[in-house]
Amino acid sequence: MSAPETLQNWPHLFVSGEDDAPVLLTLHGTGSNEQEISALAPELDPRAGVLAPRGLVREHGMPRWFRRMGEGVFDVDDVVLRAGELAGFVTAAREHYGLGDRPLVAVGFSNGANIALATAMLHPDVVDRVVAFSGMYPFADRDEAADKDLHGVRVTTLNGRADPMAPLDSVTRLVEVLRDRGADVEQHLREGGHGISPQDLAAGREAVSRLA
Repeated sequence: MSAPETLQNWPHLFVSGEDDAPVLLTLHGTGSNEQEISALAPELDPRAGVLAPRGLVREHGMPRWFRRMGEGVFDVDDVVLRAGELAGFVTAAREHYGLGDRPLVAVGFSNGANIALATAMLHPDVVDRVVAFSGMYPFADRDEAADKDLHGVRVTTLNGRADPMAPLDSVTRLVEVLRDRGADVEQHLREGGHGISPQDLAAGREAVSRLA
């Protein structure tokens, strides 16, 4: 499938931003969409371009990025499949929108953070910079990135210590696996649970500036 066909069949939003600014690949959480998550971009870098696709999976009518069997119980085979599809979308968008070598930073919340992390771990040649709000380890008890060299991948994680939807032990495993594979990880933990706090937003803004 050609780049235009790929993009035509995938609902998304694109804003070019300034030529010397990064492009933020904004990835929404369950039940949200590309319009809502793209509103986060100006808070992180008002000069940045925005590439905001919509998750193609449906859960009780709500968009999300991959299937799950229950809260925090992911269909890992589907995670792997959808991460590959997202990598293909990003590659097609780079060509179609003439993004050239502009830095691309994946910024995801919750389910969007998880697909961003999975894509960076499986396709680091396509997505190598991630800011993950309320994300967790995306591969359950499997190590899908075991054979991946993640040197050059840079990730910032932002989590609440008491988040039942992204448990701290899963976040800890995520950071450990990323570092073991060579990724550069900056971890931020705060009190509280699921969401994006003002503290997270400030740290995310600094992370985007650093990663870009």
